[in-house]
Amino acid sequence: MTLASAAPKSTMQRFLDGVEKVGNMVPHPVIIFLILIGIVIALSAVLSLFGTAVTFERINPETHEIEIASTAIRSLLNVEGIRFMYASLIPNFMGFTAVGLMIVAMIGAGVAEESGLVTALIRKLVIVSPGWALTYILAFVGILASIAADAGYLVLIPLAGIAYLAVGRHPLAGLALGFAAVAGAFTVNMLIKPLDAVLVEFTNDAAHLVDPNRSIGLASNVWFSFASVLFLTVIIAFITDRIVSPRLGQYNPALAAEGTPTEQGAVLSSEESRGLRYAGLGLLALIAVFSLLTVPSWAPLRDPTTGDLIGNSPFMNGLIALIMLMFLVTGWAYGIGAGTMRTLTEVIAAIEKSIKNLGGTIFLFFVLSQFVAYFTYTNMGTVMALSLSGVLQSANIGALPLLLGFIVVVAIIDLLLTGAIAKWAIFAPVFVPLLMKLGVEPEAVLAAYRVGDSPMNAITPLNAYFALVVGFAQKYDKSAGVGTVVSLMLPYVLWMFVLWTALFAIWKMLGLPWGV
Repeated sequence: MTLASAAPKSTMQRFLDGVEKVGNMVPHPVIIFLILIGIVIALSAVLSLFGTAVTFERINPETHEIEIASTAIRSLLNVEGIRFMYASLIPNFMGFTAVGLMIVAMIGAGVAEESGLVTALIRKLVIVSPGWALTYILAFVGILASIAADAGYLVLIPLAGIAYLAVGRHPLAGLALGFAAVAGAFTVNMLIKPLDAVLVEFTNDAAHLVDPNRSIGLASNVWFSFASVLFLTVIIAFITDRIVSPRLGQYNPALAAEGTPTEQGAVLSSEESRGLRYAGLGLLALIAVFSLLTVPSWAPLRDPTTGDLIGNSPFMNGLIALIMLMFLVTGWAYGIGAGTMRTLTEVIAAIEKSIKNLGGTIFLFFVLSQFVAYFTYTNMGTVMALSLSGVLQSANIGALPLLLGFIVVVAIIDLLLTGAIAKWAIFAPVFVPLLMKLGVEPEAVLAAYRVGDSPMNAITPLNAYFALVVGFAQKYDKSAGVGTVVSLMLPYVLWMFVLWTALFAIWKMLGLPWGV
C-alpha cells in the first residue's frame, strides 16, 4: 500500500500501519478459518466435558411465543458431533445465503461492468457532482443500500472504489467508505425494510411479557433512524477525508492486480453518452414492468394476505432479483447504444467471466460456511451472549447506564454472532421487559440494539462479506490482506460506535420521539 510521505505520520497513522503490518502477517483467510474450525472443535469438546450450560427465556421464531430453553455446549468430537460434521458438509454450504446472493447479483453486475455501464455512470456522477460532495453522496447512498439487504455489499462497495479512482483518489479509501456505510449502519435506514418487520415483531412479543396491550409499529424507530442516517453520513465522510485518505496518500497504479483498470477518462465520448441514453430507456422499460407487478392492489408482488408492498412482501423478499435485472437490462442496453455489447452471446460471455472470477471467493465461502455451522452447532456464541447479558442484567444501575451497557454487550457479541435477527431473538425477552419495568419504552430498547448491532459488522471476519471486501482491495493492491481491511475500518468502527452511542444517549436524555 502506498502511504503519504509528504508529512510526518500521526500517532493514529502509525498505529494503523502497525495493525496492517501485523494483520497481513496472518495466513490466507482460508487457512485462518481452518485454524478456527480446529479451535472450535477442540473447545467444544472441553466445554461439553465440563457441562457448560445456561437456561434462559427466548422468543420462538415460528410461534412468537416466549419459551424457557436450556442451552448447553455441544461437542463436535462425540458421536453426534462427528455425524453432524460429516453429513452437513453440503447443506452447510448450500444454506450459506451469501453465496447465492453474490452469484445472482454478479449475473447483472458482470454485464453492467463488462459493457462499460458502471464506469460511464461513475464518471457521469463525478462530472455532475461537486468534488466535495462525492464522499457524502457515496456514504449516504451506501447507508440507504441496506434496503436491498446484502446487495449493497456486492454493488455499492466496488462502485465506491471505482468512483474514487475516477477522481484521482485512492480506490481503497472508496472501498473503505462503502464498507463502512453498508455494514456499519446496516440496521438503520430512511425507509422501512424487511428486517424492521422481524425486529419489531420480536420486540412486541417481549413487551407483552410485561404489558399485553403494549405494542410498537414498523415506524417506531423512524425518527431516530432518519437522524442516524444523516449523522452517520457526516461521520463516515469526515473519517474518509480526514483520516483514511490522508493515510493512504497518492495511489500508485503499479500496485493493481493484472487486468484491473486504473485510469478513467475525464469526458464521456459520444458513444458512451448514447449508451447511457439507451440504458435510461432500458431502466424506464423495467420500471414500467415492475410497476404492473407492484402498484395495483392485485399485483402479484404484494403481500397476498395484507396487500402490503413494503415489509414482508414478495417484492421486498426478492429485491435481489430486481437489482440483478436492473443491471442486466441497463448493461445490455448500454452495450447496444455504445457498441460494446450487442449480441446475446456477448452478454452470456460477460456473465460467464464475472462468475469465473468468483472462484476463489466461493471456495472461501465454502470453508467459512463450515465454520459458521460448527460454531452455531456448539452453542458457544449463545452461551457467551447469555452470560454477558446476565452480568449486565444483575447490575444495579439506572436505566440509561443499563441501556449504554446493553449497547456495549451487543457490540461485543456482534463480533461472534453477526445475524441481527438471531441476536435479537435472544436479547429481546431479556432486556425489553427488564427496561420496561424501569420505565424505558420498548422503542428505546430497539433503538439501542440498532446502535450496538451495526458498527462491528465492518470489522469482524465472521461477516460473510468481509472476505469479499478483502478481494475487492486486492484488485487495487496485490499485497492487500486482512490486516489492510482491518486497519482501514478501525477508525470508522471506533468513531461510529462512540459518536452514535453518544447520539443515542442525548436523544434519550432529551426525551425525543423515537418514531411514530
